[in-house]
Amino acid sequence: MKTVQEQLAIIKRGAEEILVEKELIEKLEKGKPLRVKTGFDPTAADLHLGHTVLINKLKQFQDLGHEVLFLIGDFTAMIGDPTGKSVTRPPLTAEEVAKNAETYKEQVFKILDPAKTKVVFNSEWMSKMSAAEMIQLAGKMTVARMLERNDFGDRYTSNTPIAIHEFLYPLVQGYDSVALDADIELGGTDQKFNLLMGRTLQGHYGKPQQCTLTMPILEGLDGVQKMSKSLNNYIGIKDAPNDMFGKVMSVSDELMWRYYELLSFESIETIEALKQAVADGENPRNVKVKLALELITRFHSEEDAQNALKDFETKFSKNAIPDDIEEVTIQGEMPLANLLKEAGLVATTSDAHRMTKQGAVKINGEKVDDSRQLMPVGTTSVYQVGKRKFAKITIS
Repeated sequence: MKTVQEQLAIIKRGAEEILVEKELIEKLEKGKPLRVKTGFDPTAADLHLGHTVLINKLKQFQDLGHEVLFLIGDFTAMIGDPTGKSVTRPPLTAEEVAKNAETYKEQVFKILDPAKTKVVFNSEWMSKMSAAEMIQLAGKMTVARMLERNDFGDRYTSNTPIAIHEFLYPLVQGYDSVALDADIELGGTDQKFNLLMGRTLQGHYGKPQQCTLTMPILEGLDGVQKMSKSLNNYIGIKDAPNDMFGKVMSVSDELMWRYYELLSFESIETIEALKQAVADGENPRNVKVKLALELITRFHSEEDAQNALKDFETKFSKNAIPDDIEEVTIQGEMPLANLLKEAGLVATTSDAHRMTKQGAVKINGEKVDDSRQLMPVGTTSVYQVGKRKFAKITIS
């Protein structure tokens, strides 16, 4: 096992905050494997790379010799996580939760070592809790403390309804840490209140209190909003290799380093060397290729990664996309013809309609034939009109 300082350096990589770092050091100094917990509510069938930021951190703990507790919140999913929501979130049915939970297990083991991972469901203990015990749990927290959470507080001051059951969500998530005797819990920055709830409740139940580690929320392909399927700015774990490759290559040069920090398993030294190479004149595109190959190999195979690279190179060579194309940001969803005009790739929308009909308009190297199709917010793509007009357009 690595020294405490070596472990701490790895644990802190990319992390937003550790509470309390001094206590974490004391736990590490005992030389015993820590029980590292994180939870996911199975609210959707597929995970995207934004979800893997936490899973990657779990993998680092595994590699350091610690025990990973991957909690699937099948009980909490039926409550509905109110985090960041301005309205009450509809709960899922038991059937929806069970179906999504199975796909989660399949996907997380593309990163985690199954032999070193304990998958648990919080229904194992919560479904056995009596009404009296639930009331006792609720009695350990005040309404005033709940309203300290930003989303609850904002809804209260704006007279937006808050359902009583929503207060149960952080209590149940916190109690999970009690049931699992967690030493440290991981979550996104938006989960800080819930993570600290676990620490608080462990104290109420007379147990050693967990430390908490928050990870940043990964930006989507637009580089502005968080990665989300609803915003269509995501890279899915189950995306086809060619699609995954193209999406990685579409991120901005600046965002590329953010993805390296939070998604790559390359060492900090290697990433710094890549940054220096780009500063010395290396084409950033080559560095993105390296990241794309790593991610596709992780979620598919090395053969799929190499085939995706060949496909990309063929399209790139065929379409001769220049390195120094203009980057444009346009506000709001609009038809393709209007987008091309706004970006200065055509003089009029009539020209856009005509060029599209002639097969002279391409998006990411692929011809398009509908100049009236709506181009959605949250996307970044390379648009081409004719042989020489290019623009990398972000729709925000």
